[in-house]
Amino acid sequence: MKKLFLIRHAKSSWSDMNLDDFDRPLNKRGLQNAPMMAKRLKEKGVMPDIILSSPAKRAKKTASIIADGIGFSKKVKFDDELYEAMPSLLHSKIINIKDKHECAFLIGHNPELNMIAEDFIDFGENIVTCGIVEIEFKCDSWAKVNSKNAKFLSYDYPKKGN
Repeated sequence: MKKLFLIRHAKSSWSDMNLDDFDRPLNKRGLQNAPMMAKRLKEKGVMPDIILSSPAKRAKKTASIIADGIGFSKKVKFDDELYEAMPSLLHSKIINIKDKHECAFLIGHNPELNMIAEDFIDFGENIVTCGIVEIEFKCDSWAKVNSKNAKFLSYDYPKKGN
């Protein structure tokens, strides 16, 4: 079985309107929520084999905080194509994950993450900032993941509580 965690970046700052969207940092709430969500993942015993992330500043910081918070010892893979990626490209990235990886984190942006969640599990909610959707696939290869073998496991987000 394969397990995918779709993680939306933490809350970003809009205080400097001159910044390009790509360069927006996390705001105070985002800097509090990302470690909190990492702690929840760690408490659940979640440890990915790979973390793929958008390189946008807010996603990159979220990925780094979560990786550090769960004790992820490998390098986070920042992929330029994950910023403003069409859902079809995100799907391609997912099905091309190496099969040696059983569990993967994909850290990115909305609306694309919502669209992927909708495609796989008919997820009707909005993935809020720092929200995490957990999906399990009953297959042994990432190339075979699809809506027919996908199972929704959980949706956690900062205001949900423990």
